[in-house]
Amino acid sequence: MHYDAETRTLPHNPFKALVAPRPIGWVSALSASGALNLAPYSFFNGIGDNPEMVMFSSFGRKDALTFAEEGGEFVCSLATFDTREGMNQSSAPLPRGESEFDFAHLATAPSRKVRPPRVADAPAALECRWLQTIPLVPAGGGEAAYFMVIGQVVSMYIDDRFITPEGRVDTGAMRPIMRGGYFDYFTVESENRFEMRRPAGGGDVPKR
Repeated sequence: MHYDAETRTLPHNPFKALVAPRPIGWVSALSASGALNLAPYSFFNGIGDNPEMVMFSSFGRKDALTFAEEGGEFVCSLATFDTREGMNQSSAPLPRGESEFDFAHLATAPSRKVRPPRVADAPAALECRWLQTIPLVPAGGGEAAYFMVIGQVVSMYIDDRFITPEGRVDTGAMRPIMRGGYFDYFTVESENRFEMRRPAGGGDVPKR
């Protein structure tokens, strides 16, 4: 079939089920007055590695976005199978300034280079400096509904238990959760990992 985004030929929009599974940016940020916010974002990903940069996209100017702008910093903690309930609780639409850490009974741990704390039970976290917020204006023009926040990673926390003797991070052992469509989530497992090497250029194939 061909799904038309305008005529909606399925009872449920398949977009999030097709752009999936998506990593979850569990974003903590402090406002200018020191209020603490925590919220999960599945429109999240890395966008560069030299320097390391990440982005998350917010529907509307929610607290995570405005606090990141006000404080100039944010932290992305890794959401895992073990922390799934706390992650889900932290998505509750609380009033501005009310801490999702308290609401979801999550402990904080201090960051190394930024003011916002990370989720203490998360096995990894990315400490970020806010760089810019980009309104995502649709092709037809008009007001932006989504806003993309970009940050530069200045420090990474990794639980030593998940660093191999070779100095690699065992991502699967952390069991990160990823977002699918509808109410679906997926886990990353070590036994599902496989390795592929990029082919060497040759012949008429242009080099990247």
